[in-house]
Amino acid sequence: MIDIKFLRENPEVVKENIRKKFQDKKLPMVDEVIEYDEKARAAKAEADALRAKRNSLSKQIGGLMKEGKRDEAEAVKAEVAEGAKRLAELEAQEKEYNEKVLERMMLIPNIIDPSVPIGEDDSKNVEIEKFGDPVVPDFEIPYHTDIMAKFDGVDFEAAGRVAGNGFYYLMGDIARLHSGVISYARDFMIDRGFTYVVPPFMIRSAVVDGVMSFAEMDAMRYKIEGEDLYLIGTSEHSMIGKFKDEILDEEKLPYTYTSYSPCFRKEKGAHGIEERGVYRIHQFEKQEMIVVCKPEDAMKWYDVLWKNTVDLFRSMDIPVRTLECCSGDLADLKVKSCDVEAWSPRQKKYFEVGSCSNLGDAQARRLKIRVRGEGGKKYFANTLNNTVVAPPRMLIAFLENNLCEDGSVRIPEVLRPYMGGIEKIVPKH
Repeated sequence: MIDIKFLRENPEVVKENIRKKFQDKKLPMVDEVIEYDEKARAAKAEADALRAKRNSLSKQIGGLMKEGKRDEAEAVKAEVAEGAKRLAELEAQEKEYNEKVLERMMLIPNIIDPSVPIGEDDSKNVEIEKFGDPVVPDFEIPYHTDIMAKFDGVDFEAAGRVAGNGFYYLMGDIARLHSGVISYARDFMIDRGFTYVVPPFMIRSAVVDGVMSFAEMDAMRYKIEGEDLYLIGTSEHSMIGKFKDEILDEEKLPYTYTSYSPCFRKEKGAHGIEERGVYRIHQFEKQEMIVVCKPEDAMKWYDVLWKNTVDLFRSMDIPVRTLECCSGDLADLKVKSCDVEAWSPRQKKYFEVGSCSNLGDAQARRLKIRVRGEGGKKYFANTLNNTVVAPPRMLIAFLENNLCEDGSVRIPEVLRPYMGGIEKIVPKH
């Protein structure tokens, strides 16, 4: 959510930003916000004047009663009563207009960074840089679920009976590899100075509204029936919610956290055949990183965050690239975002394994996360997040890039302490 003062003073800038995001249907909202905001402020000004007049008249009533001027006092009381009716009308109007303003402001996209490429959808995303040499071996690489099946490592049939489509059992060496990657990612981030956190896995609606754009909500969130609680789609949601309604001391910034959680997503919509298996599922685990910082430090931390993910994957011998998200592919709260994609030697192309985002002060503004700066001046913090690793999807890249011709899978040196020291896992079939 952008600053309404900025919108008032720069309506054309806001409209041009909407055009750059190819959301022209939202253009009328800018003028509607200005109209309802003016009406709300006018109602407030008249209400404030009536309150001041009421206070003055109330003092007069007391004086008149002391002087025995009962009739005059009753006349003033009648004037106060009449003003009270009008005041109630104005307060209702102010509330109504402010609600209309907020409703639209929650839908108007954040101002994107000037460096963001302009494009309508993800087909216009721009490759930034490649890390590591992509290799295609001279033997056939099976689909990832077929690799897992050789290890008796996955069971979709039983999961379907227990929970339905989009769930799975990971077992044996594959399950151990999954947990090993999570543990390694945790220690990797701790070694880089981030504080490890296990957050709540459910959040209230006020936090949901603060951390997500409306377009994301329906496609992602699971609600707990009969309670004001939702399962998190990523630990970023509860981690940013941790600071809701707080005033932070500037000298304590930045807050740098790495958080573990299970994640739950509806994943609505049609997906291609390459997104079956454990690629796009309703439940998975993830190691995340989030930063809460001063606005002037946000872009510096943005670069730190995506580089952490690149370094993690390269430490496991997985080639990756970074891809700049274009304007039409950015969620409404984001200022700038890039994807980290891992090489798939089976598909002979890269696929997404993480996403790094700078959200500016959009989440902080919605959740009222402020910073007390020099001289006591308060301003909104900036928030950023990035995937360290999400093993189900990351396992695809890991298995394909470390698969040997005999069907065994190499364990990179950095992972061996988390796998009992073994150098490879051997299929059962």
